[in-house]
Amino acid sequence: MGFFSFLDDDTVAKELSQSVRVLCWVMTSPKTLEKKARNVKNTWGKRCNHLLFFSSVDNKTFPSIGLGVPEGREHLTGKTMRAFRHIYENYYDKADWFMKADDDTYVIVENLRYFLSGQNTSDPVYFGHRFKVIVKQGYYSGGAGYVLSKEALRRFGLYGNDSKKCRQDGGAEDAEMGNCLYKLGVKTGNSLDVMNRTRFHCFNPETHLFGGFPNWYLKYDNDGAKHGTENISDYAISFHYISPEKMYSLEFYIYHLRPYGLVSKPQNLNNKAIALPPVNT
Repeated sequence: MGFFSFLDDDTVAKELSQSVRVLCWVMTSPKTLEKKARNVKNTWGKRCNHLLFFSSVDNKTFPSIGLGVPEGREHLTGKTMRAFRHIYENYYDKADWFMKADDDTYVIVENLRYFLSGQNTSDPVYFGHRFKVIVKQGYYSGGAGYVLSKEALRRFGLYGNDSKKCRQDGGAEDAEMGNCLYKLGVKTGNSLDVMNRTRFHCFNPETHLFGGFPNWYLKYDNDGAKHGTENISDYAISFHYISPEKMYSLEFYIYHLRPYGLVSKPQNLNNKAIALPPVNT
């Protein structure tokens, strides 16, 4: 028997990359640029239509964009506000969706595009892993990543500088961004799949598989803080707190490892044969 390797048919993925244009921006810092952000650049980041790294200072060789905001958790809100403003002013017409992630977040970009293909980028909406506290409609975890529609970014770009509506720095970044978008009329959308399984994840795969969530998460999570394979979407989008080694492990498991003799076939949901599972709208 000869040796061979698998050649994926990526026709659908390539078509989606043109029809669902995603800009990904990653929050990083000078200290973690090589330790963490480099791994994003070498793995999932290359599948985004545009990939930007924002830090406190410029790094021309990496490259990363300096925002002139001091490092530290107390300034994450300021970095996020300035990053989205930079994107609005320079990339608004170059993408349809705009995703924020940390430099220890892993994103399966094909699954993100598949999910977004069932959404309307003209709606004032954003998606992610929802927390049910602080903001009336809830808000999305920064570590799990959240994605704004074009209309959501437009509203932020036009009105996000108003300090009466949007805190410009301080506080918890994801909650402050959620409160800002809420005041700008941007809705939190449903990110669960048709079986109510989660797509965006605040922790690494093991935690979502086996449990052991911290107490704060049990209070915050909008979807019941469930764990196990039956609660994670087959088309999961993101995981957080991914170590450098795990970043490359996930890259291998998702895009290279194959069980011989198993071929994906159309599923039958609700007695209707379909080529792909339906996307929530």
